[in-house]
Amino acid sequence: MAGMDLIMGVAQQQTLSPQMQQSLQLLQTPVAELRQLVATELASNPVLEEESPAIESTESFRDNKALPERASSLQEEWRDYMPQAASTAHYSSQDEEKRRYLFESLASRPTLRDFIIDQAAGLDDRERRVVEVIAGNLDQDGYLRMDHAELAVASGVSESFLEKTLEKVRQFEPAGVAASDLADSLLLQLARRGEGNGLAARILRHHLQLLARHRYDEIAKHFRVPSADVVAAAKLIATLEPKPGRPFSNADEQGVIPDLIVIPDGESFVVRLNEEDLPRLRISKEYKDMLAERGNNEDLLLYLRGKIRGARVFLRSLQQRQQTLLAIGNEIVSRQKDFFRIGASALKPLIMAQIADVVGLHVTTVSRAVSGKYMDTPQGLLELRYFFTPGFQNSDGTAVSNEMVKQAIREMVDQESSRDPLSDQEIVTRLDERGLKVARRTIAKYREQLGILPSHLRKSC
Repeated sequence: MAGMDLIMGVAQQQTLSPQMQQSLQLLQTPVAELRQLVATELASNPVLEEESPAIESTESFRDNKALPERASSLQEEWRDYMPQAASTAHYSSQDEEKRRYLFESLASRPTLRDFIIDQAAGLDDRERRVVEVIAGNLDQDGYLRMDHAELAVASGVSESFLEKTLEKVRQFEPAGVAASDLADSLLLQLARRGEGNGLAARILRHHLQLLARHRYDEIAKHFRVPSADVVAAAKLIATLEPKPGRPFSNADEQGVIPDLIVIPDGESFVVRLNEEDLPRLRISKEYKDMLAERGNNEDLLLYLRGKIRGARVFLRSLQQRQQTLLAIGNEIVSRQKDFFRIGASALKPLIMAQIADVVGLHVTTVSRAVSGKYMDTPQGLLELRYFFTPGFQNSDGTAVSNEMVKQAIREMVDQESSRDPLSDQEIVTRLDERGLKVARRTIAKYREQLGILPSHLRKSC
């Protein structure tokens, strides 16, 4: 029987303080959930109180900024992990490792992102970093609609490495996750069931639009199979989940609330934080006076010091969250002014790395800061991720976004003759005449994303 030995060793371990957990949680939280967090903190910390509307906000701001020296180390720690928006410093690999550790260690309620990252435990460090970026860019339905080239840049890997890692993620649960669109997600689910080459899969690949319109007889003629087989395949498809991320969505979600509001101001635009129903907090003067009087009750003094310190950390973290989000919003508006004036046709290519360089944050920080947050604009309510889009080079050297190309495709199809609709190749030619070099397969992909049928199905007799 083997004996038991006691072995001593020394190891380094990073720890995440509750204060830092709170700071990072506030940064990543959309405004609707932020209101709940603020209300919870207000209820749990007796030294916090809601400002009276009659009190000047400048007094509260000055009071919350005046931190005692005993909190200076915590302030420096915050700067280490989340630089100020005005900072343009470059960070060492050790700094980036700490930042990744903080985001990965952040405890929160179970989400689709957390669920995906947990399944990457068996992958190597490089693959796990890519999985984290992929998981952070999944939309609420579980689809990955971001451009792969931009995801590769955000992950710090080649596009081919990202593609290989993505294929592994597409085998994770829930089935169909990380698909590019509905058909892709359903095909992944069929493959999981061993039906990847069956009739149902062939229908999804070639005749999804006919299936949506229940044109079973036409599908049967195309594949030269009985209509009953097509009906059976349709029933199989109906058992699949069109939104793999649905189980992770909030059951009590009550619509989208914008975090930022863009308001026209003459020829320019002003970005404001949506702070409606968000209480303005301050530290109660009564409790500060009690601490200043330094009575004989040491237990009470220790309690008050802890609560006041916690309140100041919360207020500073909340302010940091607002400043960071506002800085990102201002930079988006600065770069996309034509979009706010004209619309999607004027949207310029933009990647998160460009914003990160200006506001002094790491690109993964920007990615998480904008995740799940919306902006109310003159062009409608849009997710912040909408503004980050790759593009194409025009013949005159200017860059245009893929949204602009989609807009051009939509306009061409709207103006085409129903008796002689434009083929994908004809759309390529017309875009080329405008100075845009776009591949035919790219046109087909954008056409499907826009819900536009192929030319032979748009043709009327």
